[in-house]
Amino acid sequence: MMFRFAYPVLLVLLAGAAGYLVFMLLKNPAAITHSMTSRLLELANGGSRIRRHIPPAIRTLCLLLLVLAAARPQFYNVSREIRSAGVDIVMSIDTSGSMRALDFELDGEPVTRLTAVKKVVIDFIKKREVDRIGLVVFGEEAFTQAPLTLDKGLLLGLVDKMTIGMAGDRTAIGAAVAIGGKRLKDLKAENKILILLTDGRHNAGDLTPEQAAEAVRALGVKIYTIGVGGHGPAPFRVKSLFGTRTVKRNVDLDETTLKQVARIGSGKYFRATDTRGLAEIYDIIDRTEKTEIKVKEFFHFRELYPYFLIPALVLLGLEIMLKSTILRTVP
Repeated sequence: MMFRFAYPVLLVLLAGAAGYLVFMLLKNPAAITHSMTSRLLELANGGSRIRRHIPPAIRTLCLLLLVLAAARPQFYNVSREIRSAGVDIVMSIDTSGSMRALDFELDGEPVTRLTAVKKVVIDFIKKREVDRIGLVVFGEEAFTQAPLTLDKGLLLGLVDKMTIGMAGDRTAIGAAVAIGGKRLKDLKAENKILILLTDGRHNAGDLTPEQAAEAVRALGVKIYTIGVGGHGPAPFRVKSLFGTRTVKRNVDLDETTLKQVARIGSGKYFRATDTRGLAEIYDIIDRTEKTEIKVKEFFHFRELYPYFLIPALVLLGLEIMLKSTILRTVP
C-alpha cells in the first residue's frame, strides 16, 4: 500500500493558509473610540489576547484541511497481469566428486566448482522472472531436484542445498540429459531449453550422451552444454595423517562429447574456466533465450479526502458558532 496526492500542485496553497495566519496574528485588533476607556479596560480580562487569536487559528486549520482535501490524498496499490508465452528451462547440474576442485574464486577466495556454479545459477534464476525453471542434479545417478516451477524462492533454496556427491561421485551425462528432457516432454511452451553443466566425462549409466541428446531433440528441446574447469591439473583438498592438504589432480573434461550433444540439440557449447567466464556464459544464454513480456498494470485507489474535508467543515461551523457566542466582537 502506497500513498500519494492526486493533485500535488495544489499543496502550494498551504503557504497561503500559513500566510493568512501570520497576517491575522500581526494585524492590529479592531478599535473603537469611547470617552471612558478606563471603564472598558476594567471589562477586559487577561485572556482577551488569547481569545482574539482563537478564530484565526481555527480558520487557518480549516483552510489547511481544505487544501489537503482538494489535493486528493489517496492510498493505492498496483497489481500486474503478466502475459507471456515464457521459456521452460531445465538446468542439469553436475554434483559429482570432481566438482570439489578449487580452481574457481569468489571474492578473491578459492572455492569449489560447485560453490561457484551455485552462485551463478542463483543469479540466472533471479533474472528469469516469468519463466518456469526446473533442476536436475546428477553424478552416478540423475534425479529431479525441482520440477518446472515459477516459485523462484523454492528454486533458490534448493540450489543453495546442493552438495557435492549427493547423486554419487561418477558422471552419468546421458542420464542427466534424458531426465532433463523428460521434465520438458509434455509441456506446451514455445521454447524449451536444457542447460547441461559438467566438469567430467560420461562414465556411468547405460544411455550415452549422444543417444539422450537425439531423443531430447525429438521433443523440441534445445540443448546448451557448459564444460567447467581450468586447463591442467586442478587443486583438491584431501585429508591425510598430517591434516588437510592440497594436491593437484587431473580432471578429464570431455569437450568433444559436450560439443556433440550441443550440436545435436541445436544449441551451443561453452567452456568456463573461472567464475567470471561462467557468469558471462549464463548471461549469453539469458540474452539469447529472451522472453517477450507483456505487462498490464491495474491501479487500485482508496480516497482519503473525506478524512480532511469533514473535519474542515466541522471547524468552520465551530468558528461561526464561537464568533456568534462567547467570542462575539463589537462591530
